[in-house]
Amino acid sequence: MKTAFREIIEDCPVIATVKDEQSMEKSFESDSQIIFILFGDICNIASIVRRVKEQGRIAMVHLDLVSGFDGREIAVDYIKNMTQADGIISTKTSQINRAKELGLYAVHRFFVLDSRSLENIRKQSAATKPDCIEILPGIMPKIIARITKTQKIPVIAGGMIDNKEDVMLALKAGATAISTTRQELWFV
Repeated sequence: MKTAFREIIEDCPVIATVKDEQSMEKSFESDSQIIFILFGDICNIASIVRRVKEQGRIAMVHLDLVSGFDGREIAVDYIKNMTQADGIISTKTSQINRAKELGLYAVHRFFVLDSRSLENIRKQSAATKPDCIEILPGIMPKIIARITKTQKIPVIAGGMIDNKEDVMLALKAGATAISTTRQELWFV
């Protein structure tokens, strides 16, 4: 049986987010159990995921950032059938829905730009029922607190998290975890 995503991120709330081979290798030195993969293409994503899995980590592929996928649900099928990935990250509702149908972990990523964005998060997460949502930028404690009060699913704060203080403020505001490319924060 698949472990609940909430349990995994609660056990290790700093998620290593990698954008190239070098940062991926560095992530293996951290305690991060989940690796957000923000690079690759349709030709090499299986080998990138395999490398993450060889390290005993949970591999989450950000479909919006992998070259060669066009945003359709078939990209999720490809990830499920052609890689060992545990799940996906996407801003696209259709891909989140398909990931859930296929039994993959699903992180629905949202950009918070204005008050209308907050309503959009509420509506879309209620419809898609992802394992968690990720909000960007993650340096908005008041907004994080507001979102976590209306969500029954974990919230990950990502983007623009530059130091330990940002990590602590996001967690204190109610985020279950943070995702960051800042390698020094993988070791706090």
